Amino acid sequence: MRWTEYFLPTLKETPSEADTQSHKLMLRAGLIRKVSSGVYNLLPLGKRSAMKVENIVREEMNRIGSLEILMPILSPAELWTESGRWDVYGKELMRVKDRHDRLFALGPTHEEVVTDIIRHDVRSYRQIPLTLYQIQTKFRDEVRPRFGVVRAREFMMKDAYSFHRDETCLAKTYEKMYEAYTRIFKRCGLTFGVVEADSGAIGGDVTHEFMVFAETGESQVFACECGYAATSDSAECEVVCPETGDDAKPVEKVNTPDMKTVEEVTEFLKKKPSDLLKTIIYNVDGSYVAVLIRGDREINEIKLVKVLGAVNIDMASPAEIEKLTGGPLGFSGPVGLKGAKVVADTTVAGMTNMVTGANEADTHLVNVNRGRDFEVDEFYDLLEVVAGDPCKRCGKLLSTWRGIEVGQVFKLGTKYSEIMKATFLDEKGEEKPFVMGCYGIGITRTVAAAIEQHNDKDGIAWPISIAPFEVHVLPTNVTEPDLKTTAEAIHDGLTEKGIEVLLDDRDERPGNKFKDADLVGFPLRVTVGERAAKEGNVELRIRKTGETTKIPKDDAVRVISEVVAEEKKKLVP
Repeated sequence: MRWTEYFLPTLKETPSEADTQSHKLMLRAGLIRKVSSGVYNLLPLGKRSAMKVENIVREEMNRIGSLEILMPILSPAELWTESGRWDVYGKELMRVKDRHDRLFALGPTHEEVVTDIIRHDVRSYRQIPLTLYQIQTKFRDEVRPRFGVVRAREFMMKDAYSFHRDETCLAKTYEKMYEAYTRIFKRCGLTFGVVEADSGAIGGDVTHEFMVFAETGESQVFACECGYAATSDSAECEVVCPETGDDAKPVEKVNTPDMKTVEEVTEFLKKKPSDLLKTIIYNVDGSYVAVLIRGDREINEIKLVKVLGAVNIDMASPAEIEKLTGGPLGFSGPVGLKGAKVVADTTVAGMTNMVTGANEADTHLVNVNRGRDFEVDEFYDLLEVVAGDPCKRCGKLLSTWRGIEVGQVFKLGTKYSEIMKATFLDEKGEEKPFVMGCYGIGITRTVAAAIEQHNDKDGIAWPISIAPFEVHVLPTNVTEPDLKTTAEAIHDGLTEKGIEVLLDDRDERPGNKFKDADLVGFPLRVTVGERAAKEGNVELRIRKTGETTKIPKDDAVRVISEVVAEEKKKLVP
């Protein structure tokens, strides 16, 4: 392929909209162009790289016996209502009407549709286990699209769904898929970790995320030397508020004028933040829930949603709080609170003689004790974990790193099959619900994650397995016949060997061509320059390391082919 015949619109300056390295470089290197917020065109370079990822994914899915299908983007609202997710998925579900005012969803994922396929056409235990997958465009109406294609409203994804007779059978497929994902991301040249995660609107009890290490990653991961790792949404720790052994003291009402924050109240009362009990009021599916947590910690709302089984959850408004408690925002407490269920983080159980809001303006209570002054309906782990917390498994301190989620695997169980009546007949002729798993990989997100990991100050440094082109042939002066002829011969020779080559045949200054070469970042660059040509050599440069080697031009095709093969071998798991 020749540059002058290709569409590769590079940019010298970084667009103001770009907020991460991958976003900046995908725009500057001509991989994507923005259409609207969270919606991007994939230009030829971007499409080539995405297709490389797709091919790796497809090969590994087929290797473990998965079968490729293609489901429609549009799915009727009736299927989503049947599964219960029409409301659960919330505003991220893009909904459209046809000309007859019938409601449809633009699929963010396809559990309902694939379950509908199976319940109509798979009836016997002899037909399972079965895994179906597709590679397709997905839609999610993100409230805040950002980071380019990492958090987009329209994106490419591989989604797979497996159907089993029991949990043992599911566990075998889950392990196969886990291993396939490991091979996929190694083949893509990514450094990654596998962490426990929250299943969100997909559902299921067991799920793992494959996270690419990236300083600008949107996900925070907590990890321990023992091997435990989890996203901030689901991370657990061993934090105990020890019993003080103090006898319960009489409750005192204290005037705390205009003191609403933990810091203000505890400093005024000469107490530690851990002595204070925060009371946060939520509106949960139309009912109020008061959540109690130590003053020095924060509530993990993802955990809260999960334990409450909530569909819609919002912090109560100041007006709602005053109507419910009798006091303004900032002075809420559990003593005398009526009209709200009371739940607490497990660390609250050991607290005594606490400071709480008094449900009156400018007033707090001191020496409040559970059992005597208030009751807790239910205790849960609601803690937002922080670096330095002790690991729940081994007690060592947790560290933290950031990453980009590129894949996730779920054990769904019978969440969809039971409610959608997807059943099979076992050996005894008894009807049983399918036990399901689902497995996703973000195709365009994987491209962005690779760039996030593989770049420098000059541009992208592609892993060869997903690079749009493997070799960049750059003659410094295309008006010089010898240079042009040598460059074209190398281009043609490598192309005949099945190597993907871009020949920069533009009549541009060498400096501009070198800058573009570093920006687009193909793994190998072959420079055909005047000095080297006089010596009968060309220069081979490895983009990632900057290592250069002079090669006799007559041996260039053979040597470069060997280097390409060696680079590819490095990414074979």
